[in-house]
Amino acid sequence: MREASFVRQNKEKWIVFEKALDNNVKISPDDLASYYIQLTNDLAYAQTYYPDSKTLLYLNSLASQAHQKIYITKKESKNKIISFWRDEFPLFFRQYHKTLLYTFLIFMSAVIIGAVSTLNDDSFVRLILGDGYVNMTLENIENGEPMAVYKSGSNIGSFLGITINNIRVAIIAFAFGIFFSIGTIYILFSNGIMLGAFITFFYNYGILEKTSTVWLHGTIEISVIVIAGCAGLVMGNSFLFPKTYSRRVAFMKGAKDGLKIVVSTIPFFIIAGFIEGFITRYGEQMPNLLAYGIIFLSLFIIVYYYIFYPIALNKSIQQNIPKLQLA
Repeated sequence: MREASFVRQNKEKWIVFEKALDNNVKISPDDLASYYIQLTNDLAYAQTYYPDSKTLLYLNSLASQAHQKIYITKKESKNKIISFWRDEFPLFFRQYHKTLLYTFLIFMSAVIIGAVSTLNDDSFVRLILGDGYVNMTLENIENGEPMAVYKSGSNIGSFLGITINNIRVAIIAFAFGIFFSIGTIYILFSNGIMLGAFITFFYNYGILEKTSTVWLHGTIEISVIVIAGCAGLVMGNSFLFPKTYSRRVAFMKGAKDGLKIVVSTIPFFIIAGFIEGFITRYGEQMPNLLAYGIIFLSLFIIVYYYIFYPIALNKSIQQNIPKLQLA
């Protein structure tokens, strides 16, 4: 059977099942089992005859979503919190990996623009970071403490202030997606240009290695801002590209999905705030091995949790689908 005919023949029941899952519609156990068996049969057929197709991606996503609803045990609230970060979110986030890639490319484009502009125009960094910050940093460089700004304030005060500010930036990056994704792109570009200008500013003064102190907390902080930007694009794109839904329903779904992505970032912002408040201030005295160990461990955790773990978990679910069907 040609793929177009296969989709036309089964599209209606897929949409009914998808909307039932998204809206938590109550379905009788018999009907639920019937829908799920049909879905896994269609998935197996698509895997055989339409590999690497959009139809297969769609059915994989729908089957994973159905598996979450049917097979993940919901116990007391403590277990729900654990299962959200361990099972529910990684399974859910796999469908937005392509959006995350686009978000990363937008951000890195801005970083490159900021870096190139600062290399070619000494006044650009003042325009982006402000005269106050640049003058203070130049004074710190003359005093032999370019990262002295991170030593100011109390540990707890810095931790709380930084964490709250980072979460605020993430919420803004998400919320601005309501402006047809353009608002989120603006936030990503602003932060990316600032980062590029900041790094190149230190490079121009021959102390680029000192920025390793910033990356102690910045690795998680910057990564999670990109992920929050992904959440904003998920919401904005849901209105621009509603697919099989009406724009209103698609936007509501996109906003809900985007908010779920933002919620997933909160523990990471707390970790970044803790590192900046309690560890970064000692970064210049820290052995290089320890400093770079923290940086690479932070990067590994982010990449593993948001990219590799969702892929592995989804593959595991898909491999078990035939067994579940026969049970």
